[in-house]
Amino acid sequence: MAPGGRGRYDWAMVANQEALGPSVGPIPARVFDAHPATLEADLDRIIGRLREHATEFARLHVATKIELLEDCLRGTRDVAADWVAAACRAKGISLTAPVAGEEWLAGPALTLRNMRLLIRTLHDINKHGAPVLPSKLFRDLPHGAVGVRVTPFDAFDSALYGGITAETWLQPDVKRGDVANHVASFYKKRDPEGLVSLVLGAGNVSSIPPMDILYKMFVDGSVVLLKMNPVNEYLGPLLERALRPLIERGYLAIVYGGADVGAYLCYHRSIGDVHITGSDKTHDLIVWGPPGPEREERKRKNDPLLKKPITSELGNVSPVLVVPGPYTDAELSSMAENVAGMITNNASFNCNAAKLLVVPKGWALRDTFLKKISEVLATVPPRKAYYPGAAQRFEALTTGHSDVRKIGNAGEHALPWTLVLGLDAANPREGNFTIEPFCSILSEVAVGSDDPAEFLRAATVFANDTVWGTLNATLFIHPKVEAGAKAAIDESLRDLRFGTVAINAWPALGYALGTTPWGGHPSATLANVQSGLGWVHNTVMLESIEKCVIRAPLKPMPKQIYFPSHKTLDQVGRRLVDFEAAPSWLKVPGLAIAALSG
Repeated sequence: MAPGGRGRYDWAMVANQEALGPSVGPIPARVFDAHPATLEADLDRIIGRLREHATEFARLHVATKIELLEDCLRGTRDVAADWVAAACRAKGISLTAPVAGEEWLAGPALTLRNMRLLIRTLHDINKHGAPVLPSKLFRDLPHGAVGVRVTPFDAFDSALYGGITAETWLQPDVKRGDVANHVASFYKKRDPEGLVSLVLGAGNVSSIPPMDILYKMFVDGSVVLLKMNPVNEYLGPLLERALRPLIERGYLAIVYGGADVGAYLCYHRSIGDVHITGSDKTHDLIVWGPPGPEREERKRKNDPLLKKPITSELGNVSPVLVVPGPYTDAELSSMAENVAGMITNNASFNCNAAKLLVVPKGWALRDTFLKKISEVLATVPPRKAYYPGAAQRFEALTTGHSDVRKIGNAGEHALPWTLVLGLDAANPREGNFTIEPFCSILSEVAVGSDDPAEFLRAATVFANDTVWGTLNATLFIHPKVEAGAKAAIDESLRDLRFGTVAINAWPALGYALGTTPWGGHPSATLANVQSGLGWVHNTVMLESIEKCVIRAPLKPMPKQIYFPSHKTLDQVGRRLVDFEAAPSWLKVPGLAIAALSG
């Protein structure tokens, strides 16, 4: 066995395997300007240094952790322009186009917000011993559980995210008077020993690796080894600059390489736990070994190959449930742009991209709605399909269907926006229900009836039991229906087994807001991992979480910034970076004007 304690099979096989399935499977080759892989001897040395500093970091005074985060916040602001330029270059985006705003927002802006909110919470812990959660944030839910409002969380949120609310729903056995025992448990430990956590970074959204680092370090209390994903390893040197204060003190290290390096690290004897953002296939290879009789026997005995804790976020066939209602033409147009924005953002290489439209059987507005979605998609030029395996997944999931509508002239290295319509909800072999496309496809299926309550019951069962994944789901609900079918809506929100459920909004808001927890529903298990285990972000540091529920207006004014027609997204992104790096009420009007001008 190698010095790190490598697993019992040949991981070169994994390094050369391309996964068709959900999200970000093993990468078959180093595909961009490859950073040299970190050698095993260097990995051992780096892990040894982290191990030496793990207890020191775990016991570090909260005020010192705040200072470190403040230094990292300034460092992140300093590299923001280079960060965005690198991401745009890799994804084929013009720096001067509004769409470049995606990279300002999904990279440095969200990372800075995450840091700012963690600093706020750590100030609470330093002063009061725990995060401050006023009673006005608590609500007794219809099914008896407790909801904690986490957005808007402060006055800045109210100004910037007007009309959007988010609640963290706690598990039913947590009572209101007991919530204090389910918050920030690491900071209640006396003399913790510390741990070296391995973070296997995502390759699609550039804020995922640093935000996963922040969670493991400042919520869980670990020092961290980040292995960059080969797809976006070009960001590694920028993160090294941004997070230099943590690296210099031996609390963080960043390494490079493919699946073989990842495997060596997962089984290294000095790695205490693992967090992966990627594919369920990669997760199961790590935890259970290659497919076959040995894996099944391990599962039967509940004897995983990986003998240490692992948390994960692993993608989703994200369903969008359209509850029937008296939608006006203007409302349908706004909903269509909402859905289109969920598809086109980041060329659809998002684990929370809309992937399955679930409409009522017999819905009179179906054709009109699909036409409007197609019309919006036709205004968005096809994007570079930069993620490995996209073309193969696209071909597999569009072949053999009778109604496939390709929109836009996709040139070389791009894929057209594509609707796969009229799927059979009763077909147990329909791959579009169980394989995340991770490319530019939206499928459609009809269930239930055009009665709101009947549709909600049927759609909830279908989303839970047929659709793969537990990460996020969207419901479009007309205000008049919400008032008239409250009991059915409450039941659906209670029963949907997804970590984030968003009403009239893209669940990606749950990823972005920071105060919200992000992860799969806790009904998943190690053997049937679905969208993953555990939570990240969650700067409020709540525990015993059931899900997050987000609400937004059906027809938002101004339009959401992820709508494809937004003309000033780049301006919003730049201004939000400036704001999150140093919040000020003087900056709010400029942000508002940029958002309204879109």
